[in-house]
Amino acid sequence: MQVFNVLSRLLDYPDDELMDNLSSIIDYVKTSDSIEEDEKTAIMEFVSWMGVHTSTGIQQNYVETFDMIPEHDLHLTHHIFGDDKGRGPALIDLSEHFKSEGLEAKDGEIPDFLPLILEYVATLDDMESRIFLGDAKKIIKIIADNLDEAKSPYSKLVRIVEQRSYLATAA
Repeated sequence: MQVFNVLSRLLDYPDDELMDNLSSIIDYVKTSDSIEEDEKTAIMEFVSWMGVHTSTGIQQNYVETFDMIPEHDLHLTHHIFGDDKGRGPALIDLSEHFKSEGLEAKDGEIPDFLPLILEYVATLDDMESRIFLGDAKKIIKIIADNLDEAKSPYSKLVRIVEQRSYLATAA
């Protein structure tokens, strides 16, 4: 699903490639039939927020939001295990799952990074994506709540991910 590709890019580090391709993201969001109106509004508000900041300012905000505040960390297993040694096997399992599906993390990228997970989920059909994300819904909700509390513009993007997932047992 293309919406997950959009969310993946917007939740990843705001590099020059993102900034150079922002207009194509805007065009896709505006014309997509697969994105709900409230999701379009949230995405466009985020893009508008980006538009009033410099690239450096957006990058600084990103680092301050996700790298400096553990409660906002986009590495999902961090919220379960912290720095506990139990995190390693979970990361290995996820990495092996991605490899079996033909997706590999970039050098230095940890496989539980939400933008990478969204990139993978974008290759699944709607039901598969909802079930896969459903396994992490509680963690995604915690991150979204923490971002809401901090009044971060990223919270609305994480809320979209949360809303598009549900636990497999709750289906």
